[in-house]
Amino acid sequence: MRAVIQRVSRASVTIKNVTKAEIGCGLLILVGIEERDLPGDAEWLSKKIIQLRIFDDADGVMNLPVTEVNGDILVVSQFTLHAKTKKGNRPSYILAARPEIAIPLYRLFVNRLEEDLGRPVSTGEFGAMMQVSLVNDGPVTIIIDTKNMS
Repeated sequence: MRAVIQRVSRASVTIKNVTKAEIGCGLLILVGIEERDLPGDAEWLSKKIIQLRIFDDADGVMNLPVTEVNGDILVVSQFTLHAKTKKGNRPSYILAARPEIAIPLYRLFVNRLEEDLGRPVSTGEFGAMMQVSLVNDGPVTIIIDTKNMS
């Protein structure tokens, strides 16, 4: 699994001109699922993200995780995170998982985030055409790939 985590002051997802989800201060997580991903990837990634110390403490130092600032989380599925661009100009998405693999892992990831955060997590809609709006705070953007967890 590959995730792009952005610290935001606000973010939202709109589908067909209807706002599906919106958050204030917290994390926008774009997540891409690969054919080789397993449930352990979702569990590890959730824990890693929840523990990331990327929010400012009283001294203005990035030292606090999302849980300590009462931040929200918005998760958006994004298969294009697994684009291969080595050959030609049209990206290949051959590594992105098919829906029968990706949907259960996406749901597991969201459920684990909710458990680790201790409250509901907002989401986009898997497979939908979405418009994502955000105000990146910092800016702070972190990329994590479970293939690099060791």
